[in-house]
Amino acid sequence: MLDVDLAALYGVSTKQLNQAVRRNRGRFPEDFMFQLAVNEFEQLISQSAISNRENLRSQSVTSNVRPRGGRRYPAYAFTEQGVAMLSSVLTSERAIAVNILIMRTFVQLRRAEGQLAELSDRIEDLATSVRGHDELFSEVFAALQALAEPPPVPTRRIGFRPRV
Repeated sequence: MLDVDLAALYGVSTKQLNQAVRRNRGRFPEDFMFQLAVNEFEQLISQSAISNRENLRSQSVTSNVRPRGGRRYPAYAFTEQGVAMLSSVLTSERAIAVNILIMRTFVQLRRAEGQLAELSDRIEDLATSVRGHDELFSEVFAALQALAEPPPVPTRRIGFRPRV
C-alpha cells in the first residue's frame, strides 16, 4: 500500500505518516517498506485513476505548473508487515482501528487465495480421473476451469464523469 493511501485511511497527512516512519526507521527494514523508483513513480502519477489525487504529484510534474505543493520525492510502498509495524508508530485510536481492519483484509485475501488454489487442484484432479470416460465431463470441467480464471479487466470509459 502506498503512503498516501495509508495516510488517508489513518486520517493523517502523508507528511505526518512519513515523519513518523523516519523517526522510527529501525522498525521498517526494506522488506517492510521501500521507496518507489523514479520511473515507477512517474508511471504511477501518469495513470488517470490517481493523477489528480492530492499529494501524489512529483516535483517534476508540478514544478512548472505550481510553484509550491505536491510531492518532491517518490512515494513509499508498505508491505503487509510494514502496515502492521505502523500500528506501533501511529498510536491514535483511529490508526489502531484502521490497522486492525487492514490486517483482517490481508488475512481474508490469503484465505481466498488458498481456497482458489485448492479448488483449482480439485478440479484438475477430477478432470484427470474422468477425462477418459466421458466427453461431457471434459466439457463441464473446461467450463469450470474457465470460471476459475480471473475476469477480464473492464475498459476505461471515455467521456465526462461527474464527481460524486
